[in-house]
Amino acid sequence: MDLVLRTVVVFLIIFVVTRAVGRRELSSMEPFDLILLVVIGDLVQQGVTQSDYSLTGTATVIVTLALLVVGTAYLSFRFRRLRPLLEGEPILIVSDGHVIERSLRKQRMTVEEVEAEARLSSIASLEEVRYAVLESNGQISFIKKD
Repeated sequence: MDLVLRTVVVFLIIFVVTRAVGRRELSSMEPFDLILLVVIGDLVQQGVTQSDYSLTGTATVIVTLALLVVGTAYLSFRFRRLRPLLEGEPILIVSDGHVIERSLRKQRMTVEEVEAEARLSSIASLEEVRYAVLESNGQISFIKKD
């Protein structure tokens, strides 16, 4: 039971940290970020199992994490009001070619990052954009003016 409680606590910590880090940072990982995630994974494993290398301990942790992931997905599906908390909401960052600075600051993004994403979507200038939305998965969706 101790493994289950530690797994739940670590799951909640990881959930809060990933929400605090922001969706944009998670969608554009650099090699350093990937290495950092591996190191964090190892530290989490040590914190959860406390050197319990048994197959039972490993299975308990994996099943608990799986149940927590499925449980949060079910809660998000079943209860609409929890969805913004569990998944986040899309955020409008450009409207009629004008950047919404407040939204960018809140997401710790620069205009240059939005412009780079627009170029990747074959949009030369943000003036061509009716709306740009930072989706909950960290991607930016662009809707061009007619």
